[in-house]
Amino acid sequence: MSLKERLQEDWKHALKSGDKLKADTISMVKAAILLVEKSNGKRLDDDKKIMDIISKEVKQRRESIREFEKGKRQDLIDETKSEIEILLKYLPQQLKKEEISEIVRKAVNKVGAQSIRDMKKVMSVVMPETRGRADGKLVSQIVKQYLNK
Repeated sequence: MSLKERLQEDWKHALKSGDKLKADTISMVKAAILLVEKSNGKRLDDDKKIMDIISKEVKQRRESIREFEKGKRQDLIDETKSEIEILLKYLPQQLKKEEISEIVRKAVNKVGAQSIRDMKKVMSVVMPETRGRADGKLVSQIVKQYLNK
């Protein structure tokens, strides 16, 4: 079963079971997929591209949490965290900081990075390995820390 089919089945099940949050969250992802399909003029059947869209949705929600924290809106923070948990189930298991650090260390050695100026080279090696499995901002922070040593 493709990821797109799985989303559809889970959405139907959430509607039938009355899980409004899950149904709404999956519905938003389906809308984002549809938007990409319409702008490209073709159907998305590639799970990797769908995972990229889901990752983008997770990233947007994490940014929203930061804004909600500034506004002290705990109700919205809790709801958004629940949405993120739902979406993460459709992505590969997320990497731990230690695992990301190891990938970064290998990439630094591979490209021979010496300073922060080499960040772009390191990121170009690290991002394909972490795509969908780690937050890009976290990866970027770890690379910066590693290159500033």
